[in-house]
Amino acid sequence: MAKVLSPSRVWIKSGASRSERKEFGKAAREKTPLLSHAKPMISAHERDVVRILEDSNIGRLPDLVPLRYGRMLASPFNFFRGSAALMARDLAGTPVSGFIVQACGDCHIHNFGAFATPERSIVIDINDFDETLPAPWEWDVKRLAASLVLAARERGFSEDLGREAAWRMAQGYRQHLNELSSMSALQVWYSKISAESFLSRIGADTRHRVEQSLKAAAQKSSTEVLTEKLTVVSNGRMRFKDIPPLLCHMDDVTLGEETMKAFEDYRSTLAEDKRILLDKFEMVDIARKVVGIGSVGTSCGVLLLAGAEKDVLILQIKEARPSVLEPYAGASKFPHHGQRVVLGQKLMQAASDMFLGWTTGRNQAKRHFFVRQLRDMKVGVNTAYWSKEDFKLNPVVAGEILARAHARAGDAAVMRGYLGKSEDFEDAIGKYGVAYAKQAERDYGVFVSACKSGMLKVQMDE
Repeated sequence: MAKVLSPSRVWIKSGASRSERKEFGKAAREKTPLLSHAKPMISAHERDVVRILEDSNIGRLPDLVPLRYGRMLASPFNFFRGSAALMARDLAGTPVSGFIVQACGDCHIHNFGAFATPERSIVIDINDFDETLPAPWEWDVKRLAASLVLAARERGFSEDLGREAAWRMAQGYRQHLNELSSMSALQVWYSKISAESFLSRIGADTRHRVEQSLKAAAQKSSTEVLTEKLTVVSNGRMRFKDIPPLLCHMDDVTLGEETMKAFEDYRSTLAEDKRILLDKFEMVDIARKVVGIGSVGTSCGVLLLAGAEKDVLILQIKEARPSVLEPYAGASKFPHHGQRVVLGQKLMQAASDMFLGWTTGRNQAKRHFFVRQLRDMKVGVNTAYWSKEDFKLNPVVAGEILARAHARAGDAAVMRGYLGKSEDFEDAIGKYGVAYAKQAERDYGVFVSACKSGMLKVQMDE
């Protein structure tokens, strides 16, 4: 049985100076040396991979679970992305310094990307917070490290390159925390990594590819393209197309009174100025939409809103379930998991979607949901196109992004004191990333066997 952490934070005296906070962090190294982070320390007791996966399906839509497994079956990396609950259990048994931050909870490399801020500038940041919760900062770093090794192996690159990618990510994390520790709280809060600053650091070939991706994303997320791709006009009224099983209308999900009440509850979670903007649109359709890997089987959908002069707004509604970290880091202080996701995202991101809010379903299950725009010039990371040089540079940026996200709700000076000036942390995380990637590949083998035997039902994407 994995250990359960106390949800309480490690505190230092109120008003402590920056140097005192660094010394406090440094003292924690005596209890938890940096090199102790190198070993996964996985307990085999009650670690039944198939059972843990099946338990994570409780409450999901049964007809979509086989599709979830089909997507996970594609590769060890896809399996890793869809099995956050399994790694959360494993992380709970690893050493921690005792310092709590707002953690992402599912911090793998494909959950980073570029998107537009409300001011229409493009930033690079984390973009998935379904599992966010106050938890040890090490858990995000270790999951990100393992994902980099698995991504490199999926590309056919060597284990050494995967280890180097994890090592460089950890270095970016440690060095950026050093920079953040000298900033004021407001400076940390305002800091961000813009697309322009990222592009200035990469080679010409990669820069051209990223620039083209950004242009394509801007086009795909335009109102005209989204409207053409996802909607049709039927009987003089705009509605979503039916593209089962990925996008389809459901008999029990309609624009009835209960749905409109839930939408009004969502509206009430927005700031007043955003409510005024939202009120310029009328909701005209709702449909189920299957997204991602880990989210497959949860209740996710899209809302179609129409305004004057062919103005269209498409919102995504996603079910918010208890975080996979909760059994080990403690329950969320928020009674509503949509609120947990929204406020966690706002704590970690440099700039968040202005339509981000939450609501509760009106059917018997009373599921929790959060709402955001469907695409807003979003460009996800796709390591399938990364070169060897990309695996050396991009992880550094990912480490810096994660450090900034953790520093917003955590204490950069304390963490800077703990990590110190040596490269022991990088060495430990590089080793951890390789070791856990191998464990994930073994777990994937168990999963594949369960699928082949018929123990788990699988449906592949058409």
